[in-house]
Amino acid sequence: MNSELPAGWTIERARALSGDPSAAPLSCDRLVVVEVAGQGDYEPLRPDVILAFHELCLVRDDGEWFMGQLDDDGSVICWASYGSDLAEAIRSL
Repeated sequence: MNSELPAGWTIERARALSGDPSAAPLSCDRLVVVEVAGQGDYEPLRPDVILAFHELCLVRDDGEWFMGQLDDDGSVICWASYGSDLAEAIRSL
């Protein structure tokens, strides 16, 4: 699964930076949406990487990292983009 992470990244590095030893990659075969600001609506995302940190997730779609929450049904609802830098997105957890 490390091959899907950005160059130079491993799940171990993501765990170390986040302080979450249970951080794990998730299958992208699930519903992932992002809230549309001010509209109360959702847009679907097509992630190529999903990283779970307890209930929070970082989802990469088209080079941008979105933060969201993992629901009980396995879907992910994101609320914002945290940019293209994985380290910065992890620091925002």
